[in-house]
Amino acid sequence: MSGKLEHKIAVVTGSTSGIGAAIARAFAKEGAQVVITGRREDRGEAVVGEIVGAGGQAVFEQADMAVAEDCRRVCERAQEAFGGLDILVNNAGIFPRAKFEETTPEFWDTMFAVNTRSAFLCSQAAVPLMRARGGGSIINMGSTLPWSLGDNLFAYGCSKGAMYTMTRQLAGILRKDKIRANWVTIGWVLTEKEFEVQAGEGREDGWEVGQADQLPMGEFNTEADMAEACVYLASDAAARVTGTDLNVSAGLNIHI
Repeated sequence: MSGKLEHKIAVVTGSTSGIGAAIARAFAKEGAQVVITGRREDRGEAVVGEIVGAGGQAVFEQADMAVAEDCRRVCERAQEAFGGLDILVNNAGIFPRAKFEETTPEFWDTMFAVNTRSAFLCSQAAVPLMRARGGGSIINMGSTLPWSLGDNLFAYGCSKGAMYTMTRQLAGILRKDKIRANWVTIGWVLTEKEFEVQAGEGREDGWEVGQADQLPMGEFNTEADMAEACVYLASDAAARVTGTDLNVSAGLNIHI
């Protein structure tokens, strides 16, 4: 442990598995006290157990990011458990498929509630706590979709595009408070959820074999890639970094 995040307190939404869990583990390894959040208590407590077993500090707060009150409560949990909040990672997200013509109002609203509104509400709850500690870091986990076309990811791309704009707005609004807001462009990461979605679309086991050869750097991104990017943005090494897009897509999407 190098202690890059020592004495810092973090909330990572959607951290019971996948990228979120990897971020939470990496934060704890660097000395942060972490609030794990998600809908599944068994998975959340398992992540907490891993962190505590490795000598770190973490608690679990069960939450559904589609529920407004739950979004606010996860930040309150950081205050109650550890005495404040320095870092918020808005990682919770869903990406079910539907083409433009197939997108219903209910589908659209659910996508935005989880992917965009939750980030707004969590940020709104986090800012007063960060101000009380003299600053902080908000990290929004993004996507390549605001700059590329996804035939069956129309609503998802729109929700992430709104999140990107929100990131830049927050960076400007909060800069005098020394609260930084940054975006991470995620590449193609083979998370557990990605395999579930692909299976739901009828793809058989092994569908991913050969796919990496078509990617710019010839390999998939990893959960660890995303976690390391977040450690940097959360740390004092990025104390002057705000309003930026940290593109960790391994060249999958380079936009001008």
